[in-house]
Amino acid sequence: MDQVFIKGLAVEAVIGVYDWERTILQPLVLDLEMGWDIRVAAAGDDLGATLDYAAVSQRVLDFVAASQFLLVEALAEHVAALIMHEFSVPWLRLRVTKPGAVSEASGGVGVLIERGVKPA
Repeated sequence: MDQVFIKGLAVEAVIGVYDWERTILQPLVLDLEMGWDIRVAAAGDDLGATLDYAAVSQRVLDFVAASQFLLVEALAEHVAALIMHEFSVPWLRLRVTKPGAVSEASGGVGVLIERGVKPA
C-alpha cells in the first residue's frame, strides 16, 4: 500500500490535566502516514483521485485547535477516527508530540498510534 504523509503539522490547543493547562494554548506537532493507493491519481494526474493532504491538514488543524482534551491519547484517537471516517483512509499511523511537556525531553513526549488494517 502506498502512503500519503504529513509531517510536522503544528497547532496549538488546550490540552492537559493540570488546572493551569486548561487556561493556556500549548503547541502540538502531528505526523501522519495514511494508507492510500496513488496509482489512479498518478495515471491520470488527477487531484480528485488522490488523498488531498492540504484538505486533511486543514481539517486536522481546525479540529485540534477547537479541541480541549485532557489526554494526548484521547486527542490521537479522535483525530485518527476523524481522518478514517471523513477521508475514507483504510489505515493510518499518527504521532502526536507535546513539546515542552517534560523539559528534559528535548524531542518532546507523546503517543504513536496505528489504526486500521495496513494492506500489503
